[in-house]
Amino acid sequence: MSTVISKDGTRIAFDQSGQGPALILVSGAFGTRADEAHLAAALAPYFTVFAYDRRARGDSGDTRPYAVEREVEDLEALIDEAGGSAFVFGHSSGAALSLEAALLLPDKITKLALYEPPFIIDATRPPMPEGYVAHLDELVASGHRGDAVERFMTFMGTPVEVVAQMRQSPTWPHLESVAQSLVYDAAIMEDTEHGDPEPLKKWASVATPALVMDGTMTMGSEGAHTFMRNGTDAIAAVLPNAQRLTLEGQDHGPSDETLVPALQAFFLT
Repeated sequence: MSTVISKDGTRIAFDQSGQGPALILVSGAFGTRADEAHLAAALAPYFTVFAYDRRARGDSGDTRPYAVEREVEDLEALIDEAGGSAFVFGHSSGAALSLEAALLLPDKITKLALYEPPFIIDATRPPMPEGYVAHLDELVASGHRGDAVERFMTFMGTPVEVVAQMRQSPTWPHLESVAQSLVYDAAIMEDTEHGDPEPLKKWASVATPALVMDGTMTMGSEGAHTFMRNGTDAIAAVLPNAQRLTLEGQDHGPSDETLVPALQAFFLT
């Protein structure tokens, strides 16, 4: 493990592996650098891979008050550590964060790959409830971390009975440990999950070459997949230099065997 210090003094932990052009992995909700280790290993023959703990996760610190710009500064600190410019791959809410970084750091992100940012741009999925971010924050602040995790997961479509089973599993303490970061993920997504495609237009000036991906099996049901597909299509249409790719047979957690060749082909050509 190595660390960098973000602009506000927050320690950001990362693992570096491989050789080649720098590629930073930006995980989605719940993800830590340990969760990215398998993907990092698969990419290491082609890239110098940076897998990091986003703030309030794993071995990284946290500094209040939170703002999305602080997470962009975290990513910038890693890019500077990598030599001043890098490729970026963002997954789920990490894809939305990567878009924010590309908007604010246009000269530092040379290519951008996105997998299934969970935008809600139409009526195919209920929008983010009013006061959702504040409610999550209140649950965490009052010590109800498990309830915050449950609230987040049920909004994202996990059935209540499945969450009840997960509460009894050995992985639940890990999920509770990153509960504060779920507040931050919700804040990142807040403007883009209200059933309206208009907020996505803020990224229309992002000229960075982009690969925008989804999978044919996301979330395991056609209804759930529709909202993700529509949001992915919409951001691909907004970005001026975007390629659109659907990975056959893949869900919201694509296999390394399918994802790595797609990333290799995009970043290295």
